[in-house]
Amino acid sequence: MMVGMSPHDVQVMRQAVLRFLGSLDTERRAAATAPFGSPERTEWSYLPGARPGLPLVEMTSPQQDLAFALLELGCGATGARTARGVIELERVRRRLVTGVDEIDGDRYWFRVFGEPGGADPWAWRVNGHHLAVHITVVGDAITVTPSFLGAEPALVLSGPQRGLRLLVEEEEMGRALLADLAPHQRSIAITGEVAPDDVLTRNDPVADLDRIPRGLSHADMPASSRELLERLVRRYFDRAPGWYGETCWRHALDAGLDKVTFAWTGSDRRGEGHYYCVVGPTFLLEYDNTQDDANHIHSVWRDLRHDWGGDLLAHHYADHH
Repeated sequence: MMVGMSPHDVQVMRQAVLRFLGSLDTERRAAATAPFGSPERTEWSYLPGARPGLPLVEMTSPQQDLAFALLELGCGATGARTARGVIELERVRRRLVTGVDEIDGDRYWFRVFGEPGGADPWAWRVNGHHLAVHITVVGDAITVTPSFLGAEPALVLSGPQRGLRLLVEEEEMGRALLADLAPHQRSIAITGEVAPDDVLTRNDPVADLDRIPRGLSHADMPASSRELLERLVRRYFDRAPGWYGETCWRHALDAGLDKVTFAWTGSDRRGEGHYYCVVGPTFLLEYDNTQDDANHIHSVWRDLRHDWGGDLLAHHYADHH
């Protein structure tokens, strides 16, 4: 099933992208654009380092405002607040490491693939350390995954921002779910004593479920745990515009919540490495907190049918060619 928008919603996003591109001079626009068929569209990373595209640090203040307006449209209010928090936390991290404010500015790269004003598929993304948002538009339908948010440090332990914490719900909801299980259910949900050092799908273009533990199914949980699992899934879906998250939730319901599984690996003690994943017929969620004495979170949402446009593009090309 496609994730559709109204023509008005598509037009709003298209006009926002065109306003952003229209604000750029020739050099900046060249950096910010690429053909839709470019292999770079599905190449991404959440590690430090340069990316193709136009970074925030090289934009004027009005251009940055237009870029952040895109982020609001692509992530929704809740997701955009967290994404902005990732950018702010990166400033804190650099300050803690170097003692210097704004070493080289915000290095988060925006890029548009294809022609937003045309009838063919197009896409845009923002990518940088611990932040990856990928929006693909096909006709009146969009996809928003892969969607990655990270936090380093997850909890700021010193300095003026001491106590600042990001991705709180992602951690606390996972812990609450594990704690709610009876001992025999925990023994199924906990799939290993040592957590992996990162999310298992890394930055692969296609999520490989063969790497992912399954754990305990929604069908085998008590009612209280099922409710906690559902809240956790919806927390990740909140990284998208509200209507999109609701559509993804309906798809999950249609595919059967009884098939959704929750697995935890590692310690359940705070300050010790831990990992969890939630797998359903239509989606995969991963969370890992092992690095820097378990104060460094990586979390990702993958759509098993629609990453990078997936089935939407397949239908489009079948209909048009």
